Amino acid sequence: MCLTLFSCSTEQKPSTSDPTYTLIFIDKTRSVNVNRAFVMRKYQQAINDIIEQNIRQKGDRLDVYFIHENTSKARALNMTVRAEMEDVSAASPTDREAAETEFDLLLTREKAQIRQRVLQQLVAQNDGASNQRTDIWASLPVIEKASETGLSVKVYYLSDMIESVPGANRRDFQKTPPRDNTQADEWAKADAQNLKRYTIGSPEITMLLPFAPNASVRENNPAVTQYWQTLFAELGVGNVMEE
Repeated sequence: MCLTLFSCSTEQKPSTSDPTYTLIFIDKTRSVNVNRAFVMRKYQQAINDIIEQNIRQKGDRLDVYFIHENTSKARALNMTVRAEMEDVSAASPTDREAAETEFDLLLTREKAQIRQRVLQQLVAQNDGASNQRTDIWASLPVIEKASETGLSVKVYYLSDMIESVPGANRRDFQKTPPRDNTQADEWAKADAQNLKRYTIGSPEITMLLPFAPNASVRENNPAVTQYWQTLFAELGVGNVMEE
């Protein structure tokens, strides 16, 4: 997936599509260190590109949630675009250009504010006990609620995707990761039977992993991402990407 689709152009054009609901889940557990130079650069660029792509018109929404022990209740940011393009269907070319320029200015200001606030959440520290557990399953009811708005939902996980919740019927990939893709598929299909109680619709999902291209298989276990690919597919998601 190319997250830099719009980054080469500074001109804003009013969107004619339905508003977008963007969900960004930022991992705030001990296994993800955003202070590492590679991770910080990757996530800062991803946030810039996500905002550039998805914040286009009035009604676009963006929420940030922290991934940790209590993910579903960890909303850190909630913003809705207010900039509105006035109706210029009957306007002269000069008035239309003036209206587009005004809209462009207002939207650019809002995007800058949103970007600043999301980046603040990226670097926020979580030194509490909640950083010991990684409950990514708990993002599913959040996605379900977003899908109920009827908006186009795009979900971004800034995480290593290492689910780590002890207990019966849970997964703790810190202790017991899937050994290969076959086991990952088996676990995902079994877990999906329970998690299908969440109707998450058909969001676009992107997993932005904090691993350098030369990371070892031990550090970046491909079976873990295979698990999530299969789980989301079983839940009805047609478009799951990994960065």
